[in-house]
Order: sequence, then C-alpha cells, then structure tokens
Amino acid sequence: MRPVYMVSGGITKFAKAHPEKDFRLMVKEAYDYALRDVPGLTIDQIDGSVGSYFSDHFTRQLMAAIMVQDYLGLCPKPSKRIEGGGATGGLCFQAAWESVASGRMDLCLAFGFETMSRVNTWKGNEFIAHASDTNFDYPVGGFYTGYYAMMVQRHMHEFGTTVEQMAMVSVKNHTNALYNPYSQSPVRLKVGDVRSSAMVSTPLTMLDICTMSDGAAVCLLASEEMASRLTDRPVRISGVGCGTDSMRMSDRPHGKVILLPHESEADYKDLKYPGVHSFRGGRTAAKLAYKMARIKNPIEEIDFIELHDAYTSSEIQTYEDLGLCKYGEGGPFVESGKPFMSNINYGLRLKDQGKLPVNPSGGLLACGHPVGATGLMQAVFAFWQLQGSIKKHLGSDMLQIADAKKGLIHSHAGTGTYITVSVLESC
Repeated sequence: MRPVYMVSGGITKFAKAHPEKDFRLMVKEAYDYALRDVPGLTIDQIDGSVGSYFSDHFTRQLMAAIMVQDYLGLCPKPSKRIEGGGATGGLCFQAAWESVASGRMDLCLAFGFETMSRVNTWKGNEFIAHASDTNFDYPVGGFYTGYYAMMVQRHMHEFGTTVEQMAMVSVKNHTNALYNPYSQSPVRLKVGDVRSSAMVSTPLTMLDICTMSDGAAVCLLASEEMASRLTDRPVRISGVGCGTDSMRMSDRPHGKVILLPHESEADYKDLKYPGVHSFRGGRTAAKLAYKMARIKNPIEEIDFIELHDAYTSSEIQTYEDLGLCKYGEGGPFVESGKPFMSNINYGLRLKDQGKLPVNPSGGLLACGHPVGATGLMQAVFAFWQLQGSIKKHLGSDMLQIADAKKGLIHSHAGTGTYITVSVLESC
C-alpha cells in the first residue's frame, strides 16, 4: 500500500435546515471551499470520487451521489456511493483512502451530505429506525434513543456511571461549539440544564442527544507525489481500522475483551464482554488503526479525538472502546476533565483538564449530525487541527490544540454494527 495524505477539506454550516439549497448545492459549497486551499488544483487532476449519504428517503432521490458527481463536473470519472448508517461518512473516508493506497487513484474526492430537514422529526426517526432489524426490532417499536437508553442503563448498573457525568459531556461539547461557526447548537450549558431538559428515554434527555441536520463535507485525499504538488502542509493518514457487529444486540456473544497494546487480560478478568455496555466493533477498529499507526498507548500518543457522540452516553462508552481508560472508567474519565479543552472555562471543577481533548469541534451533540457528512466533517476538523490552521478557518484559535501531531476520528453506526477509526498525523 502507498502512503495517503489529506490535502484539503471543506464543510458547510451544519443547520436544522438549508431550505435554499438542495444536496448538490451544499456539496458544491464545501467542494469550492476545499479547492480554495489548493489553488494549483485542476479538475483534471481528480481521478474519481466516493460519495456518502445515509438515506434515499431524506433526499427523495435514488442515485443522488451520481447527481453530485455530475454537478461537480466529474463525469465520466469513476465514483461509487457508500452507505453504512451513522458510520457512512467514516466509511466514505476510508474508501477514498483505499482508492489512493491501492494505486487506483492519485487524487480522490470524498464527499458526503444529508438533507434531513425534508421530513419532520417523527418521520426522520422512523427512517433512522430502519437501520435496526426490520423483521424483529422495528415492528415492536425499536428506536435508537431507546436502544442507547437501555445500553447506558446497563453501563450505570455495571460501573456506577452517573447522569451528571453524562451531562458533563453535553456541557463540554456545546461549550466548544461556541467557537465553531459551522456548528448547529452552540450554547453555554450547566449540568442542571441538561438534566432538566425534556426526558426522551430514561435517562437520556433532549440535551443528551444529537439533532437531525442538513449539511455537507468533502475531503481530498492524495498520493505522496500528488500531495507534494498541491500543498506544503499535507496530513498523513497513518492508520485505518473498521469493525462490525451483529445488528441485533441479543445475537452478540460474550467472549474475551479485545485487548489494545497497552492492556492485559488481568485488567478485565471479571468483565462480562461485550455486553450491551460496550462495542467490540469499536475495539476491533481501534486495534487495527493503532497497529497500522504504530500507536502503543493512545492516551499518551494522541493529541485530540473527534468521536461519534450521538449520545452523551456513547461518548463515555467510546472512551473505553478506544482505550482512553479501562472499561467501566468512562464516567470518572470525563469527570476528571481530561477530555475538555485546557483553555476554556466550562464552569466546572476539572482536576486534569485538557489531558486529551475529545470533540473540540463540538461533536455531533453540538455540531449536528447530517449523517453522510458527519464522519467527513470530523476529518476536516482533524486536518485543520494538524495543519495548525483552526484560526484561519474558524476565525478564532480557541479550539486550536497547540502543537498537535496526531489526531483520531471515529464513526459509529447503529448500535455498533459498523465502526471506523482513522489516525491522522501532521508531516
């Protein structure tokens, strides 16, 4: 495999609705933004694309990705559509990486979008629920907030995780978003605000949950030779990993913990794994990405993480899946302050604030979750972090992590059916 580099990226504002733009116009806006950062690039140099969007129902259009391909002037070059639930954008990013790493392309465009505002919330939740088993779960009223409420209830029972610890995740991510003009829900919150917001599925309130969104994002991935022609600040994709699990949680067997390089069997001798409190697909993805990127201890070697926080509870669960702390320690990890930015006042007492910032962008909770664009948005923010160009793109350096060398992005589908982890490094 060849080394692969990200050379540019662009996003639209994530918003409740973009009624003035259809999906083609949103992608074009993000695409044009990305092109401005590589002024020497011509359309002839782009060898092909990978497009991502979650649901044909939201666009009310089959074959929407090829319509974007045409609108961008890329026909008749190769293209394909990727779909994998909430991990759609992350899978798209890795598919573009594969196109370049394999030698098939020297420059590949990854684009993703969603227009979720085209339907009302209850209909949108119905469409999203189709990503559960429609023969078993869906007919009896299964919906994703209910699944995650059940999972975190088990996490609370097994490990003592508290609703206050979950609320701290929401406080962190919404506060970070105050400094991100592309975010949907920037707001300063207190723990009490999260807990007093409307209950959706116990213990998850409205402010524990991300929102439906409209938005688009694009990434340009290149071979080493092509990257050197286009920019003097490329970012290398040093590790990729993907994991899966059965769609129905009742089908998931217990087994040994998938150990990461810095762990031992003694750490988990009494843990029933995976249970509904964790995601073995996430462990698999992390293990593969760490091996490729030669990471021995993520808490010491990674400078920031953009992860899939569709729920405050899933961010806590993901800390554990990625090996930032042991299973069962996700609640104390957030309470310690480690995943908070070091330079922002959150109105909380945080002993170890800023050890490993998680979701400096605001994450899905505050940025929004236009599914097909979300994983690519994470890559764009990671790219800007590693370039040291946050101020250039956001108008402020409040979210810039000083001297960041390695970042991780994480996408998650369903209840862990597809999970991707990618590691990016500055050059």
